[in-house]
Amino acid sequence: MIVGIIIGIVGFFGLVLAATSVRIVREYQRIVLFRLGRAIGTKGPGLIFINPVIDRTNWVDLRERYLEIPSQTAITSDNAPISIDFIIFYKVMDPQMSVLVVQNFAGAALNVAATTLRSVVGDMPLDDVLSKRENMNALLRVRLDEVTERWGVKVTSVEVREINPPPGVLEAMTRQMSAERTRRAQVTEAEGQKAAAILASEGQRQAAITLAEGTQKATILAAEGERQAAILKAQGFSGGLEKILEVARTLDENTLLLQYLDTLKQVGTSPSTKIVVPMEIGGLLNGLRSLLPDEAQATTTASSNGGALNP
Repeated sequence: MIVGIIIGIVGFFGLVLAATSVRIVREYQRIVLFRLGRAIGTKGPGLIFINPVIDRTNWVDLRERYLEIPSQTAITSDNAPISIDFIIFYKVMDPQMSVLVVQNFAGAALNVAATTLRSVVGDMPLDDVLSKRENMNALLRVRLDEVTERWGVKVTSVEVREINPPPGVLEAMTRQMSAERTRRAQVTEAEGQKAAAILASEGQRQAAITLAEGTQKATILAAEGERQAAILKAQGFSGGLEKILEVARTLDENTLLLQYLDTLKQVGTSPSTKIVVPMEIGGLLNGLRSLLPDEAQATTTASSNGGALNP
């Protein structure tokens, strides 16, 4: 009976000892193992067995973490006080050194960040602090990384979150910003007026060119029309002359003589007292005699000789 109790007690303590001897380390964790006060190395990840009687463990998280630095007051190189707060992103690179070298990394990093910030800002004028945040972030990261490297911790990034200049500087910056916006508005308005004037001038030039081209084309078309009209008129006159010549070729001497007599008849009916006959009257009568019958020719001959014919 007593033996059974002893065996049960031993078994219970064995189970407790086995349970306290097992550690499950995740992928992003490491265990710094101390045996009898001496660091014997880093364990993990996975299933780890330790001696709970003589071993002690320190858990280290390898994930990237951040540390908020509260607002710190620094003085720039041109003696302007300024308040800055920022964030530090860091990651443990050597778990054993992060446990053995530094006791409280957060507190140590906070103090180092404050002094480093004052050192960096003290070398920069106020305008650079306000306008060159990227440069200041890079300087802070390099300076902090130089200190934390010996702790087995790497500063991956530093981001300045807020910069608060003194009220007088802030008021001057507001006035400067307002003046700069006014200047930009005036420049933009002047550039717009310039562009509008250029466009208007270009439009007038194009309109004048178009008008001149239109006038030129209209003049050319008018001249071409007049030329075509003159050509058609000349062709019509030429055709008329050709027609007259063609008809004149078909006329004989008797036809011309009759037309001449008809013209003399029209002249005789005019009120003029003088008549100029450009042809000898005898030649005219001879032509008429050839047109009349024989009896009429005899009568005409007698009349021309001064005699009288009886009917």
